[in-house]
Amino acid sequence: MELAYNLDLLLQNAERIRCLVDGMSDQDARWKPDADSWSIVEVINHLADEEEADFIVRLDYTLTRNTDPWPPIDPEGWVSERRYNERSLGESLRRFLSLRQRSWSWLKGLTDPDWETVYNAPFGPIRAGETFAAWVAHDLLHMRQIVEVHWAFLNRKVTPYSVQYAGDW
Repeated sequence: MELAYNLDLLLQNAERIRCLVDGMSDQDARWKPDADSWSIVEVINHLADEEEADFIVRLDYTLTRNTDPWPPIDPEGWVSERRYNERSLGESLRRFLSLRQRSWSWLKGLTDPDWETVYNAPFGPIRAGETFAAWVAHDLLHMRQIVEVHWAFLNRKVTPYSVQYAGDW
């Protein structure tokens, strides 16, 4: 694994996420394309909670105490339980960026981590390196999700006109 590349990517992704939501009003950030979709502020709060309670915690457990059970998480349930869509986009984004910086510093401070260390998760064995790789990939999944919400929002805002001339989505 190219550790330096992936560490840098975590910081770059945080900046990309910031750019994707920069300048949005809270009202626009709360808009959802449909009842089953997440709003942008929900995505940002999900990223922050995952940053705090999922990846860093589970990677730490895997590397340092891999026989202890991972603390439970409920990312899907937290969206409504923690009322993400009622939160301020600016405050949510600042929280995510602060947590990401903390995570990056923690990762940077690891001395010779054994990425092959296996944790026996309820869904099956997972290596520390796979947990870290999933952390980096998780950002990309949600950047795509944010762009999809932007696309749906744009289509709503240009009605009655079409964006078809731009190309296939």
